[in-house]
Amino acid sequence: MKKLVLSLFVAAISYITNAQIETPAPSPSQKIEQKVGLTDVTVNYSRPSMKGRKIFGGLETYGKVWRTGANENTKITFSTDFTIDGKEMKKGTYALFTIPGKETWDIILYSDATNWGVPQKWEASKVAAKVRVTPIKMPMLIETFTITFDDLTNNSAVLGILWEDVYVGLKFETPTDAMVSENIEKAMGGPAAQDLYAAADYYLTADKDIQKAKTWIDKAVTLTADTPRFWYLRRQALIHAKAGNKKTAIAAAKFSLQLAEKAGNQAYVKMNKASLKEWGAK
Repeated sequence: MKKLVLSLFVAAISYITNAQIETPAPSPSQKIEQKVGLTDVTVNYSRPSMKGRKIFGGLETYGKVWRTGANENTKITFSTDFTIDGKEMKKGTYALFTIPGKETWDIILYSDATNWGVPQKWEASKVAAKVRVTPIKMPMLIETFTITFDDLTNNSAVLGILWEDVYVGLKFETPTDAMVSENIEKAMGGPAAQDLYAAADYYLTADKDIQKAKTWIDKAVTLTADTPRFWYLRRQALIHAKAGNKKTAIAAAKFSLQLAEKAGNQAYVKMNKASLKEWGAK
């Protein structure tokens, strides 16, 4: 009899184990990554859907801390130090909370990201940053809670939060210029042509010292004179033009055009022709 009971127990356990069925999560998880300048930013969060419900002022009460997603904390990780609303923040992982309101929202970065939802004991000392923003009413409904990276520049981005007919954005800034400048200073000890080109290109696009950019790009072009590169010459033309040296800019653009035509790169052919026309080349 004992053997029979044991056999039935084992059979029941085996049935339960084998009968497990995987079903879709009601609030599926998502991981999004974005490089902002030289900083890697990652968000891990779960995505609930409206499912016919009133969200803000309904499911999520105005004036109450919201986990800003579902399940465990929504987490945002920065690979470098960063700045929010003028406040310098340390690199690392933060929990993202919000306090929705009719007229304004508070967006909060909380230093403890290990909770499941809102902490049972809210500790003001763990509020690393709190920014008040104005929500934007959208002309359509967003069924599923969504986080985005918007308005990207070399030095900043906006973390977008969208659900129902609401959009709120949190702007953050990264120390790109300081990091690039440090890299340039290190590389200039004995720079290769690519280092000089990259430094000159950054100074051009970041609207920094154009004379330094001119010195670096000229040296890069000189170092590659045996195997001239049309993209180097294109950048040299743009830098010289910005520095007010139109004659040398035209010469560089003509050489870049010639090489681009030979290489069959129509994009550079088109750009050089447009610049030569703009600069009144003969």
